[in-house]
Amino acid sequence: MPNFDCKKKKFSASTMCFSDTVQHGTLNSSKNSSFMSSPKTDDYYSPILPGLPDDVAKYCLALVPRFSFPAMGGVSKCWRSFIKSKELLTVRKLAGLLEEWLYVLTMLDDGKGSRWEVIDHLGGKHHVLPPMPGPVKTGFGVVVLNGKLLVIAGNSVIDGTGCASADVYQYDSCLDSWSKLADMNVARYDFACAEVNGMIYAVGGYGENGVSLSCAEVYNPETNKWTVIESIRRPRYNCFACGFEGKLYVLGGRSNFTIGNSRFVDVYTPESHTWHEMKNGCVMVTAHAVLDDKLFCIEWKNQRKLSIFNPKDNSWKMVPIPVTGSSTIVFQFGILEGKLLLFAVDAEPGYRTLLYDPMATPGKEWQTSNIKLSGSCLCSVTIKA
Repeated sequence: MPNFDCKKKKFSASTMCFSDTVQHGTLNSSKNSSFMSSPKTDDYYSPILPGLPDDVAKYCLALVPRFSFPAMGGVSKCWRSFIKSKELLTVRKLAGLLEEWLYVLTMLDDGKGSRWEVIDHLGGKHHVLPPMPGPVKTGFGVVVLNGKLLVIAGNSVIDGTGCASADVYQYDSCLDSWSKLADMNVARYDFACAEVNGMIYAVGGYGENGVSLSCAEVYNPETNKWTVIESIRRPRYNCFACGFEGKLYVLGGRSNFTIGNSRFVDVYTPESHTWHEMKNGCVMVTAHAVLDDKLFCIEWKNQRKLSIFNPKDNSWKMVPIPVTGSSTIVFQFGILEGKLLLFAVDAEPGYRTLLYDPMATPGKEWQTSNIKLSGSCLCSVTIKA
């Protein structure tokens, strides 16, 4: 267990800004507030740290480095409850202590499996995640919500046979553990998914017997429930999604008709529960990421250029990727410290990870990174906690 004594720590006025905020009502600690509430029952109350108000005790726990959280979760039920809650992230954000780690799903050397590994902003490898529960899958979706990684649906492989899955599993980055969430309404794989306004949306993909889907649904983490929403106009698979300014954008992929239809962008507005279309999309995207409120992607027919979409004016611009050697090089993306990482799949010897900084002065956007993966990158997510 981490060794610290909150009562001996001398807090400055700036350090105690969290408690000041509570006192002034921004973060209300009254009985009517769920935020910073004490773990009370009708007949029993156990303080988080004896001798300290719970808001101060929680602040003390939030000061501990992130890598100690899994051990702290085993101290008591109230510690574990706090560490797995959104409250912890809010407190750490107020204290300026959020740590950004990159979670990368890499292919094993033998090509027969994969594993999640964790990398910090300096390129240091922290640990490997416990294996994902359930059967081996392909075509699943990954989304980050409240410091947790959700692995959604996919094509389950059981006894060599694949079938669409509705399973959803959650990895808690603070407790280093997996748990199962509610199943989706429709089993699917190779679909689009993204977080918008604290909700997770899943759209299209393939369903049972390989049928292409146009249906969509949304997950509410507060109720642990999936709800069917209005479908898109046409089936869509191998597509992807992202959220901009409170709306869901579904791009790329294919439909039952012609490849040209995938240039349509399906946009969902949660407030009105409606879809509309844009015609300025992209086709057969092999990598995508959202950074600095813009979408970065690479299309299958043009692996040497970044396509950058600005949702504010629905415009695209192309940026050449400074690579030499093989013209067949394929990239996967990662995001760390506000920069885009380009991991080469089946990289040639001596390849160094490329880094694109959208905030750099013109002409200096491209650099190289010391981050090197232990295997080919299948996908990655960034989690702040």
